[in-house]
Amino acid sequence: MSNLQQDADGNVRMRAIYPKGVRVNVIFTDGTQEEFTGQRLNELREAANAAFRLANSLDAKGFDRNKGKPVARNKIVEFVPIRPGMSTR
Repeated sequence: MSNLQQDADGNVRMRAIYPKGVRVNVIFTDGTQEEFTGQRLNELREAANAAFRLANSLDAKGFDRNKGKPVARNKIVEFVPIRPGMSTR
């Protein structure tokens, strides 16, 4: 089982996509812990990516169609906002 620590801004750092069946223990800033599945963390990461793309006028693949070029790969969301109770839908 992996552990992720929530930062002071309420985010966890997800550099990669987790396998669906893996269990990840998230430790929140208030000291509570909650177990997430890899699938649920991936869903939350995708939602954060979608919000980022919407806020920056990008299409579903991360392209700025007004300029005709892709956004740099380092602009992918790594910090996913998370709070207690999000382990279930």
